Amino acid sequence: MKRTNYLNRTLLFLSFVLCLSACKKGINDIPKVQEKMELKASAANIALDENNLGKDIVTFSWTPARPQSDDHMVSYTTSLDVLGNNFGSSTAIFTYEDDGVFSRSFTSEQLQNWANEKWGIPANKSFTLEFRVVAEWQGGATFEAPEVRTIRVVVTPIKTVVFDADKVFLAGSAIQGINKIEMPATLENLNQYAYVLNLQPGDLEIPVEFNGTTNYIVAADASTTLKDGQAVPIKMREAKFAWKIETAGEYRVVVNMQKATATIYSPAQALTPRVVTWNGDGGVVYNTTVAELWMHGQINSWGAPIKMDCKVSLADPQVLVYTGGRVGKAKFIVYGGTDNNKNLAYAFTAPVSGTGTAQELTLILGKVTELAGGTTSAQRNSYYTIPATTNVLIFDLRNNTILAEKR
Repeated sequence: MKRTNYLNRTLLFLSFVLCLSACKKGINDIPKVQEKMELKASAANIALDENNLGKDIVTFSWTPARPQSDDHMVSYTTSLDVLGNNFGSSTAIFTYEDDGVFSRSFTSEQLQNWANEKWGIPANKSFTLEFRVVAEWQGGATFEAPEVRTIRVVVTPIKTVVFDADKVFLAGSAIQGINKIEMPATLENLNQYAYVLNLQPGDLEIPVEFNGTTNYIVAADASTTLKDGQAVPIKMREAKFAWKIETAGEYRVVVNMQKATATIYSPAQALTPRVVTWNGDGGVVYNTTVAELWMHGQINSWGAPIKMDCKVSLADPQVLVYTGGRVGKAKFIVYGGTDNNKNLAYAFTAPVSGTGTAQELTLILGKVTELAGGTTSAQRNSYYTIPATTNVLIFDLRNNTILAEKR
């Protein structure tokens, strides 16, 4: 029995030695590389600027990664997210940077919108951004390990007043034949409610239901006099409050919970749709009321224009909202026929260049961008590329802007 145990121990020892020998021969350490890329932020702490929404509030910049042979091609990918999301595919903002680009900037508006709509940050709560840049190599005879850098920035959001509401209504003696009417949230802003209705002289109340309790929207200055077409600051109170309606007619009521404002338009200040004029074949003049748009360009191979089925906002008839998944290079025309007029119609596009020539630009998710319109050849030959994952386009034809979002 002792001899058997001895042989077993001897065999185990020999097996261990052979295994070590085999492993030693099979291990080839990857040589350690000297990484060169450095990443920095313009500030470690930022406060979003309500008065300069479109201005860059933070810039991330990096130095080039280590040099390689001409056979290797380096590419840089950046991503922005909130700390804790781990740059998930549904939360991160990814960008494949162009050659020679070593910085990426973001505006107050972008960060505020993403915080509210993409990242689900509670209103008025500070949060920490994570920005990452990855340098990777393709080609060459050898594998090159990527260089990765990550940096954090603490963000103080724009202070907003968001009233909690399950439902928002219109009520009062100015509404004839019904106790109250529910106001829907607008497609372009889910924190905004709007409705268009006929009113008679009387009182107009705006009740708000939340958790089974009804409160009332009140003018912050407590004035019941209608400030026609003006956005007035509001508060929420338990006691009833009503604006005085003096003239019968069609009224538009807009309540913005995020900005804490209410705007009431009487017939005298009625908002009207955008109307554009253009010349079709044979010089025929068309006056088109813009309530629909069609995509035209590379996105449809310049064939039959794609009807967008836009929804006209109840808050403003010059705000059109597209909710669809088509992406690519397009202009947005006001005529959807298949004849040659589609190539002559008034087009909303990227602005022309400073020298008046056609220009092609790419929309950036979450960033309000200039929207130009016209019938000149340069204007009709300008295009915007709708970025991947976009499923909402907001056209503000009154302020000439466009916003691409992923919701």
